[in-house]
Amino acid sequence: MALAVQMETRVGRGVAALAKGWAILGGILLVALSLMTVVSIIGRALTGYGLGPVPGDYELVANGCAIAIFAFLPWCQLRRGHVTVDIFINRLSSRAIAVFGFLGDVLVLAVSAVIARQLYFGWGEKFPYGSDALRDALGMGFKPFFAETTYELQIPVWMPYTAALIGAALMVIVAAYTVWRSLNWVIDGQEPQL
Repeated sequence: MALAVQMETRVGRGVAALAKGWAILGGILLVALSLMTVVSIIGRALTGYGLGPVPGDYELVANGCAIAIFAFLPWCQLRRGHVTVDIFINRLSSRAIAVFGFLGDVLVLAVSAVIARQLYFGWGEKFPYGSDALRDALGMGFKPFFAETTYELQIPVWMPYTAALIGAALMVIVAAYTVWRSLNWVIDGQEPQL
């Protein structure tokens, strides 16, 4: 007797669409960063011909890779793509494997909630807008004296934080869903192949 199987399936389709869409955006971002890096390297090699590196390439790669990582995490969790110790797990019964999967999903939910919470606090320290009352109500802390930007391109630091925070929040949602899903697998006594 699983817990609301039909609802879990409907919610799972929505969660999967969000996670997959965010992961695709992360993949597009990585491809764009890769192409930009190639252009920048070619530009560095051809400085004698009037070309040069892409301005701020290091900043773009550093911020873009952080955003991409947070974009991939929800899809990875949904598909059970994290590292597991199969040599130990494969010797257990189907129900025991489902229980260990459930415990792993609970731990991922706890860790992803802590990461999202800390990232939210960091974002609040960088985000220069909002009244003091609103910021206090949302737990954002004090407004910074000036909007921090990256060194070369002057990109406001709160912008990459925002994109990463969206990925971290989606990771919490996906992790909560996977706890529900794996609890149903424990009740059923086995995990299906994803």
